[in-house]
Amino acid sequence: MTTAPSAGEDPAGQDDGYTPDPRRWRALWVTLVAGFMSLLDVTIVAVALPTIQRDLDASPAQVQWVVSGYALAFALALVTAGRLGDALDRRRIFLLALGGFVLCSAACGAAPNVTLLVVARLAQGLAAGFMAPQNSALIQQLFRGAERGRAFGLFGATVGVSSAVGPLTGGAILGLASGPDGWRWLFYVNVPIGVVAVLLGRRLLPRVRRTGRGHVDVLGVVLLGLGVLVLMYPLVQADSGGLSRWWWMFPTGAVVLVAFALWQRRLVARGVQPLLDPRLFTTVRGYAVGAGVGTLYFIGFSGVWLVFALFYQHGLGYSPLRSGLAVTPFALGSASAAVIAGRLVDRFGRLLTVCGLTGVIVGLGGTALLLRFAPLDIAPWVAAPVLFVGGVGSGFVVSPNITMTLRDVPVRMAGAAGGALQTGQRLGAAVGTAALPGLFYVVLGGGTDYRGALVVALGTALIGMAASLALATFDWRRDRLARRAHRPCPQELENDPMHSRQG
Repeated sequence: MTTAPSAGEDPAGQDDGYTPDPRRWRALWVTLVAGFMSLLDVTIVAVALPTIQRDLDASPAQVQWVVSGYALAFALALVTAGRLGDALDRRRIFLLALGGFVLCSAACGAAPNVTLLVVARLAQGLAAGFMAPQNSALIQQLFRGAERGRAFGLFGATVGVSSAVGPLTGGAILGLASGPDGWRWLFYVNVPIGVVAVLLGRRLLPRVRRTGRGHVDVLGVVLLGLGVLVLMYPLVQADSGGLSRWWWMFPTGAVVLVAFALWQRRLVARGVQPLLDPRLFTTVRGYAVGAGVGTLYFIGFSGVWLVFALFYQHGLGYSPLRSGLAVTPFALGSASAAVIAGRLVDRFGRLLTVCGLTGVIVGLGGTALLLRFAPLDIAPWVAAPVLFVGGVGSGFVVSPNITMTLRDVPVRMAGAAGGALQTGQRLGAAVGTAALPGLFYVVLGGGTDYRGALVVALGTALIGMAASLALATFDWRRDRLARRAHRPCPQELENDPMHSRQG
């Protein structure tokens, strides 16, 4: 049995022996491409659901599982996959998961009926969930200092842009691959890209000797998986009345997760390596706040794209491609700002997140008002610059928050920490994608006031973002007060593992 550090040991201890890998930037691009594919598949299929339903003669509930099943399997795998990467071999798990993702993508494209399509999507989501935490863990492993900030900047851009451009990419593919089977190319497009990524990954990703931390907390895996499943199931069933039928799962899931947390604390007290070390949240600087900021932000961020798609396609009669183009300014702003933010995060820290959240709230709030009151024939054009401002703000949220949440996590815990962070984001995204479109339809009520429904749904999304802003502002002010009260000398910083960015 492998033991964890003793109960009194700081889990953010410094990881020694770092030597820069000359191929680290090329290896990073391999992981980013793979991560982009896996996150893009969360939203890219949404625009094709009517076509899939018609082509496969499926019910609305069945076809909804094409999207919801992927998101559910994705979230279930994250923390366990991250821990396995920490304990065994991140490179091997990443390559196996990427290969599985490619095979499942091909199976989705070839599925002859909706049942096999849903099964293939569940397997594809599971593969994506095993791949995702290795991305952030490999960044922890390959980079240090300012380079780590730039690498996380690119990773944050990948996370933000992949979510925002899903509808646009799906609409473009459907426009190019016309015909009843055109939707299959949404999955086939992953195959050649994924094969190239596997081949490059085998060549560029670093091989690391096993450290002997091979113990996996099986009971923890069961408790966490059950808790996430019970919490997410009513959300993925929201379109078919899941919230009213399965509401009791929310308190049940909370109880299971409390039991999981108590079990993890017990393992740490016994000196055994847990699935998710609770000291990440209590001892590692910035981790708990960053996880909270990310979860609250993704509640609003993930749901707005479905709301925009409903407004443009059903309210204004846009095609999927034109609907995707209407929200492209946000994606462009997010991509450009995220890369810049990765270079600034060491200097400005949490202030970047505060400014970014303010920009997102101003941008999306202004867009809602313009789409509500401007003439319909010019409203999308008038709203584009304001939407771009919101995208710039988003780029200063996702990228710096990932950096500040994970930068002080020791490499030996990087996979589990990244998996837990993304699990919170997936849970937030599930809440947003279930609640905001549902609210849109409730306000619409069978009528035609699409503008009013849009304003109410986006306004609700802004509440979650405002909560995220309040938490980020609190953390920023607390850091400022702490720095004024005690400014440690360079020697103190060098000897304090909590301030070290070498691990």
